[in-house]
Amino acid sequence: MNTPAHIIFGIAAFGNPDRRAVTTAAIAGAVIPDLSLYLLSGWELLIKGTSATFVFGQMYYSESWQSIFRIDNSFVLWGLLLVVGLMARSAVLIALCSAALMHLILDFPLHNDDARAHFWPLTNWKFISPVSYWDPKYYGHIVGPVEIGLALVASVYAWCKFSGRVMRGIIAVLALLEVAPIVIFGIMFNA
Repeated sequence: MNTPAHIIFGIAAFGNPDRRAVTTAAIAGAVIPDLSLYLLSGWELLIKGTSATFVFGQMYYSESWQSIFRIDNSFVLWGLLLVVGLMARSAVLIALCSAALMHLILDFPLHNDDARAHFWPLTNWKFISPVSYWDPKYYGHIVGPVEIGLALVASVYAWCKFSGRVMRGIIAVLALLEVAPIVIFGIMFNA
């Protein structure tokens, strides 16, 4: 799924209008599984000037990048950290880990050749899904609009849940980013 959708779902499911730290943790948990991809690709694309085709066609699949993705996309590690949060009764840690786990659960069935090793360190096995959230060869032209629709529903729910202008502004921006993936991917791959 696209990162804005993950953040919207994280806010809707685990954000708390009365506890800013919990909401911030939910947002962070929704972002962290994708953060290494943004940092690595941002460095290559923006700083080094590497072409998007090479970054996402070669570097993404490299062992060095995949070894990083195994860590921040591990059900095992996030699950263990959630247990720690539950034992400590830490609402912040619970929100962080729950949003990250929801991110992984939503990603798991929606990645084909770009799948990640979600069960590291137990195994490097990857579930190669027959569907993709983005690739039209694997029904991305169907899954993508469904994702957008669900994210917009979650945005409306989160909008109603939070009454503050800042959070509503964040939710509106995320909804706009979710609706515009064709523009974003067009810019990335035609650069």
